[in-house]
Amino acid sequence: MTVAEKTFELLKSLSLTCATAESCTGGGVGSAITAVPGSSDVYLGGVVSYANSVKIGVLGVSPRTIERHGAVSRECALEMAEGVRRLLSADIAVSVTGVAGPGGGTPEKPVGLVWFAVASKDGSRAERALFQGNRDEVRSQAVTHALGMIAAAAMPPASEKPA
Repeated sequence: MTVAEKTFELLKSLSLTCATAESCTGGGVGSAITAVPGSSDVYLGGVVSYANSVKIGVLGVSPRTIERHGAVSRECALEMAEGVRRLLSADIAVSVTGVAGPGGGTPEKPVGLVWFAVASKDGSRAERALFQGNRDEVRSQAVTHALGMIAAAAMPPASEKPA
């Protein structure tokens, strides 16, 4: 069973919906979810916000966030996830923004750096990862990581799990 299938089964079992806001993965997370038969039960949709103008105009990322921190940042990832969750009224939303390469990296933000965020009714949190490999490998690892974040956000806290 793939990570996408496991994530789908978990969301379906809990009657939760999800949405995606993607930059460097170009819709890969949404594609992985929709490859699962029945995914329309849980996946509402996504926004591929490759351009900063889409991050700002569609997802509601603050222009100041982009100016101060850049598109590849914790702050931008958080605003992307919160924006798509609000836009699509999803229970859980994940965002991905990074430098897939082969160019575009800097010493501060090297190729392979990806920021993720997940937003839910319980709040938002971000994670940073530095992946190795070529462009396709970085993107593939980012998709898998994002799917894992959706699943983790869906899991009820230990105090709420049945005994």
